[in-house]
Amino acid sequence: MSLTKLGLFLLVFVAVGMGLVACNPEHQKDPGNTNGSKSDQNTNTEEEPLLLLDEPGPEDLEADEPMVDNSRCHVCHINYSEEKFAIRHARNDIGCETCHGESDAHCGDEDNITPPDIMFAKEKINPSCLDCHDAEMLKEHKEHTKVLAGTATKNKYCTDCHAESHRLKYRTRQWDKNAGELIEDDKVRMLEPK
Repeated sequence: MSLTKLGLFLLVFVAVGMGLVACNPEHQKDPGNTNGSKSDQNTNTEEEPLLLLDEPGPEDLEADEPMVDNSRCHVCHINYSEEKFAIRHARNDIGCETCHGESDAHCGDEDNITPPDIMFAKEKINPSCLDCHDAEMLKEHKEHTKVLAGTATKNKYCTDCHAESHRLKYRTRQWDKNAGELIEDDKVRMLEPK
């Protein structure tokens, strides 16, 4: 193995290891806890509504309460580990796999040319959200009426307001989200072809 490949391998190995440790709740400290152990604070066990209409406050993002484990996805998609949309769903036991499928082949593809099991073309975003979020409850909020009726002045999607950061700002891969096919990529490969 050449020195360059060995260096790249070690860099990837260390980055993955750091990601796994950072995502492990056992290694995360409560800033107010000086002994380094998990906080003994009581947690609120009331179930929050899944409407996600209000932006989460700092207490929602830092609460020491159970959260679905998305660390498998965060190895590569670490940007979503602190995203409000992902955290709010995770605190309600809705993980990445709930919407995007197990995506085993995608997770095992270091070249990232295998798509996730489920992707959402724009026209599928709102119907997918409505699989869990009750349209009648959403209609109680004026801003949703036109969107749900399909009469908004321009095409509006739930993610425009509730998850605008749940998109990659810079993409090295472009997918046909309906067909699950790779359209364009930067041709960078981690693994040499056999």
